[in-house]
Amino acid sequence: MPLWVSGRSESDTPRRIGQTARVIEIQPVLEIRAPDGFALWPVAGAEPYGFLRLSGALSPAEVGTAVMSIAACNDCEPDDGLPPRPADPLGAFLHGLLTLDDLFAAGGLRVTDTLHGRTLLPGCCNAMDERSDWAEVVDGSGRATFGHDPSPLAERLGDRVRLTVDSDQDDSPVIELPVTRLCHLLACAERDLTDFTHLVGPWAARHVPGRAAATTAAVARALAVRQGDA
Repeated sequence: MPLWVSGRSESDTPRRIGQTARVIEIQPVLEIRAPDGFALWPVAGAEPYGFLRLSGALSPAEVGTAVMSIAACNDCEPDDGLPPRPADPLGAFLHGLLTLDDLFAAGGLRVTDTLHGRTLLPGCCNAMDERSDWAEVVDGSGRATFGHDPSPLAERLGDRVRLTVDSDQDDSPVIELPVTRLCHLLACAERDLTDFTHLVGPWAARHVPGRAAATTAAVARALAVRQGDA
């Protein structure tokens, strides 16, 4: 069970959140790298440093873009104690993803208030595994931040949560919703991530067949999706 799923059932929620359910969405998004010139496998055209929503509805080329971006986040020279980078281009590109203990995937959760046209995005240097900080909002300190430039902030105020799009701005837009609804939406976002990881295995078997199992496991680890769930 995710850390942020509270004991309250949705039946305990006031009727007014029915409207919230229709206008507020939470989606896991991955910050993507520029695909220009990338030729190790097919990728979808995308805006550099934009966000790709991860779910089970992605096309194979979009899965390729996601795996490329996660591998690029971890494409660094090996430290002492790690095996040397392989000579072949594919092995060289995947080397960090497949050998590093601590993996990084830039992104997080995007919260959209479709009624008021407000969107909270993960800030710079926020990682996908930091979405566990939302548990602090629900059951912990009641407060969490998610990167900088912008600097999104989530605060629990009684039975509601206030999301500030950029806490560095005095006039920043805010999004508010009940705690129980937030828990439900966070659980839905986790299912989206699990559904995405289910696409990676078949994709990897086709495009990186010699490293399919290792790549699938590494992607799930970078996204902090438990292998039992994936």
